[in-house]
Amino acid sequence: MRTKKHTPYLYMLPGVLMVLFFVYIPVLMNIGYSFFRLSSYSAGATFVGIDNYKRLFSDQVFPIMLKNNIAYCVISLIVQVGFGTILALILESSAIGDRFKSFFRNLYYIPALISLTAVGLMFTFIYEPNIGFINNLLRAFDLPTYGWLGDSKLAIYCVIAMSQWQFTGYITLLMVVAFQNVPQDYLEAAAIDGAGPIRRAISIMIPQAKEQLLVCTIITVIGAFKLYTEVYATTGGGPGNSSQVMGLFLYQQAFLHDDLGMAAVTGVFIFIITVTLSIIQIRVTKSGQD
Repeated sequence: MRTKKHTPYLYMLPGVLMVLFFVYIPVLMNIGYSFFRLSSYSAGATFVGIDNYKRLFSDQVFPIMLKNNIAYCVISLIVQVGFGTILALILESSAIGDRFKSFFRNLYYIPALISLTAVGLMFTFIYEPNIGFINNLLRAFDLPTYGWLGDSKLAIYCVIAMSQWQFTGYITLLMVVAFQNVPQDYLEAAAIDGAGPIRRAISIMIPQAKEQLLVCTIITVIGAFKLYTEVYATTGGGPGNSSQVMGLFLYQQAFLHDDLGMAAVTGVFIFIITVTLSIIQIRVTKSGQD
């Protein structure tokens, strides 16, 4: 009897241990490291209290990074989650035949399968001012050209646009799965009552898929503040620091400047922001409550 009672916990134990050792303990260790001045070339550590936090918040690059990450987050929520949800609704509508639904699902999802580094290099050529596709297209219509990644005002938005192209299809596919689980009885009853496709989408499909929509929103927000590879592969944070983001700043502090304390503080700040925003989203949407 005791064996049966504890069997579920035995099955859960490996997963709990993995999460504990690979997630929670490293997070706690990183928080501890943020109070020390550390170097990868020295085994010693100097306790500096909150000095690392003061250095981060007083750094001239900090507001630039925060603004870029927030811009990425807001645009991604609008395009990836918003437009991705609309695409999912269209794909699940009766206006598109089953044969074409499968084709478009695969078409939209393919960019998400491509390596981030490969996408970054590809868009570097697309944005290239002399031989790049965009400027050549503009020249064909006698329109002004731009040095896209070399312009301090445009660089971060070029990176953001690249990410929307790659990940909107991923969110679309997640929402497609959610919409497929909406009970057909609800939709048929609404159609009998005279509700059109838009009314059914707003009143039935989206509310029924709100949990998946929340998951997509949280994934997008976390990804926005963990942003690293896209910037590293295209601008490297430049020109100047105009496209600098927190993920890249963390990497540079740890591996280029050997300032592990500052890197730890940046990681703690990213962790606090993502957890706080996720909790706010869960509370606002009342996730898990009927």
